[in-house]
Amino acid sequence: MKPVFILVLSAQLSGLCAQEAATGQQQVFTGVYLMNLYDLNVNEYSFYADFYIWFRWKGDRDPSGIEFVNSVEKWGFTTEMFSEEPKELAGGWMYNGMRIEGRFYYPFALNRFPLDKHELVIQLENTDYPIDSLIYLPDTSRFLMREDFVIPGWEVEKAETASHTNAYSTDFGEPTGARSAYSNFTFLIHLKRPLSYFALKLMLPLLVVILASLGALFIYPSYIDARISLPIGGLLSCVFLQQSYSSALPDVGYMVLMDQIYLLSYLLIAAVILNVMLSGNKAATKDGMNFKGLYNNNKRLAIYLFTGYFLGIALLIFL
Repeated sequence: MKPVFILVLSAQLSGLCAQEAATGQQQVFTGVYLMNLYDLNVNEYSFYADFYIWFRWKGDRDPSGIEFVNSVEKWGFTTEMFSEEPKELAGGWMYNGMRIEGRFYYPFALNRFPLDKHELVIQLENTDYPIDSLIYLPDTSRFLMREDFVIPGWEVEKAETASHTNAYSTDFGEPTGARSAYSNFTFLIHLKRPLSYFALKLMLPLLVVILASLGALFIYPSYIDARISLPIGGLLSCVFLQQSYSSALPDVGYMVLMDQIYLLSYLLIAAVILNVMLSGNKAATKDGMNFKGLYNNNKRLAIYLFTGYFLGIALLIFL
């Protein structure tokens, strides 16, 4: 009688443990391997990505029923599973994965353009199980992208994965429904614009224009026509240069870093024009004026203006 009781008790305990395991949180180790990232469109706040994603877990819940939180143009998504049924590995582990290609949304913050840095994200959640039933955890894989992976026009710093909880503060129109929280798995790609783009393509032409405008202060004050033509030409050049990069940016309600640098450039050119006009008036109204002293003062002013301009740019960049 006693052995029978022990067997019955053991069976009940085993069933209870199995039921508890079935209702507990299932951990899913998730990995990503990025193949390509292209058509990075700042104006449309989106990019295309082609990557592999895989899942490794223990339990009966299939983690492959996912949706990408920041996906757009879902009609253009392609998904190819590794296998129709999960593959059983040693130690009771289950394994499956898929290759994904689609377009994703990312809200580019362009305040620091052209020295801006971004963290492109691809976020996924399970459509069937909340976080108390299933959680995605980053896999231990060290390789998250192809070794020769590049994005033309950008510098890729690193890639990483992270997991957090995404709680929806709505009942989705069901008054009796509880507000749910889901495990959110995120793949991040850190990238920035190369410094050469800022220095050579944007700042170098602007500096040439600024130096040419300041050159007006190195012309003898009596040559008023030659002096005024340089900063006026520099002003027009600045307008065209600013339009050349602004046309490649979306309409935003704030000034980007390059806009602030151009604002500083306009102020410098305006100061040069004002000085040329005042010097010309003095030269025209005062006979026997000491032009050499005025000329030396203008040269010193040009040095002060350029120094202040350089320091102003440094403050805008580093503060």
